[in-house]
Amino acid sequence: MNRQIPLARLLLSLIFAYSFTWISFSNEKVFWYFYTFTILFLMSIAYFYIKIKDEVKTIRYIFLGIGFGMLLYAIIAFGYKIIHIFPMLSTTSIDHFITKFAPSSISQYLLLLILIAPGEELFWRGYIQQQLKRWFKPSYSVVISAVLFSISIVFSGFWLGVLGSFVVGIILGYLYEWKKSMQLIILAHITMLVLLFFVFPFK
Repeated sequence: MNRQIPLARLLLSLIFAYSFTWISFSNEKVFWYFYTFTILFLMSIAYFYIKIKDEVKTIRYIFLGIGFGMLLYAIIAFGYKIIHIFPMLSTTSIDHFITKFAPSSISQYLLLLILIAPGEELFWRGYIQQQLKRWFKPSYSVVISAVLFSISIVFSGFWLGVLGSFVVGIILGYLYEWKKSMQLIILAHITMLVLLFFVFPFK
């Protein structure tokens, strides 16, 4: 059972998350150092307060995780194509974000897949979303946690990324409530990133 915490402590967790995310995005030269530190701290909060759920058998969660990761990538790819279709929309912000913050070394790719993706799921879906269920229905908690997750991308100035993060947060949030498996949503997140950066990167 997850530990229940005072509302003030939950708000302090969010303040810390947003403050250090803002610092991380404020300077691309230190982004990977600060964001890695931020995720490590947020993971420690999540580990202390939550009971990690895993109610899906290994083989099944592997297939589901990969499948939903492919679905997430397909949704993002579709949105990217839509942007190219309409002349009033521009991919400039996407290119700018990738230039400044996308991983560019093996160590950064490893941090993204091994630490950052799992850490984001543990904190936003495992900790924030589960604590919100003390005050809201599960469906509302999913939406609110997705909004809170997407707000962290606001500091990058990447507004299309804010929308993308919200959609990803909604899908992973409902998937976690449905299957009760943290490993599943972490695998889905990692699969999406592998497709996005290695297999079928946007050009």
